[in-house]
Amino acid sequence: MSDHPQAPNGEPPSGLSAQPEPDRSAPAGRATVYLAAALVAVIAGSALFVSGFALGQLQGSTAGTGDSRQELFRPFWDAYNDITHSYVGEIDEPALVEGAIKGVFEALGDPFSGYMSSDEYRGGLSHLSGEFEGIGAELATLERDGSGCVTISHTCRLTVTRVLRRSPALAAGLRADDVIVAIDGRSTLDSSLDLLIPTIRGKKGTSVTLSLDRGGAALEMSIVRDVIQTEHVRSDVLAGGEIGYLKVDNFSSGAARDLHDLLSELIDQRRVRGLVLDLRDDPGGYVDAARQIASEFVATSPLYWEQTARGEPMAIEPQPGGAATDHGIPLVVLVNGGTASASEIVAGALQGSGRALLIGQKTYGKGTIQEWKELAGAGGYRLSVRKWLTPDQTWIHGQGLTPDVVVEVPDDNAADTDPVLERALEVLEEKLAAPAEGRPIRLGRAA
Repeated sequence: MSDHPQAPNGEPPSGLSAQPEPDRSAPAGRATVYLAAALVAVIAGSALFVSGFALGQLQGSTAGTGDSRQELFRPFWDAYNDITHSYVGEIDEPALVEGAIKGVFEALGDPFSGYMSSDEYRGGLSHLSGEFEGIGAELATLERDGSGCVTISHTCRLTVTRVLRRSPALAAGLRADDVIVAIDGRSTLDSSLDLLIPTIRGKKGTSVTLSLDRGGAALEMSIVRDVIQTEHVRSDVLAGGEIGYLKVDNFSSGAARDLHDLLSELIDQRRVRGLVLDLRDDPGGYVDAARQIASEFVATSPLYWEQTARGEPMAIEPQPGGAATDHGIPLVVLVNGGTASASEIVAGALQGSGRALLIGQKTYGKGTIQEWKELAGAGGYRLSVRKWLTPDQTWIHGQGLTPDVVVEVPDDNAADTDPVLERALEVLEEKLAAPAEGRPIRLGRAA
């Protein structure tokens, strides 16, 4: 949920069926979810950028209605009673109730608040959780030259493009570039990716047998399906091993752990001297993930502020144990108009604390956090209930974050060039060559 951006987002890798984790500390009752979101993921035909998530539950209750509200709602009940008693067509009363609730939210005029059917509500939470049941591999149909294709043939092949960390596919020995020629003994020829993915996906604990072509050698592999966490963080090393690169696609429930592991590897094993955090086109996700990820780079308070409708701003503190809080490791953050919600919280925290420079284009500008609540027997809703503010208590809603270094990307920019990343590497090279006053550059670590 992305919010748009939810982005947000694309189909999960092969074998997924996301299920949100319940909050076991919450009392029994209707589920309530808190999100900082922006429009992007598809929900009832609209997109939603999600900037955070906290799952809880509220005990169902029916509040009394004061005299003033009795009068306010009299026209509604008059109309409802007329429909149920006098309408000559078929009446679906649950549909009338859902329509009434939907109308209340539409009247707010807030694109980040709205009613959702049960399927839309559950689907949105599933997208945020980033979990699914399967083998943990990403697949594509590719020609031998690497170009895409649709119908599987002797030249268009079902190919493994990525094996996820901590997945049963990795444990079984599946590798990128393996070609799947049969699934449980059935040839993949003349089929398509959309038809074959469901046969690889399946319930946790069940197995699937893949017949593979690995560089011309035939082999079979049985893989037991499990619950998989989608990986929304990737890493690389650039500039001859000097610069570590981290790309965050979505702030799902596992993103913070993945980033910590990859960041620690870049610093402790690869010994990079500078870092690039790429948040371009990241629609956001869980607020908790944003806090954890920002805490990897910032140890000073506050990271950002939260404010309720009637409360004062509350400082959100960093969590201890960040892997890259040392200012001796220069950091830049790449942003653009698709950087929204939770990713803006992180970008704002790093810019506002002086830990990093933002490079690219102005961000989306999503400064609210949504409460998601399930309504018993009638779907659920999302409602803007909090603002989030930058470290200096600026509300960026509708404004976005302005980069320290603006880099415009031409409309006709070649697919194999990235002027924003190129400028980021130049900035880091300058910082490494001329350390900022009072912040000496660490050239290495003692063994």
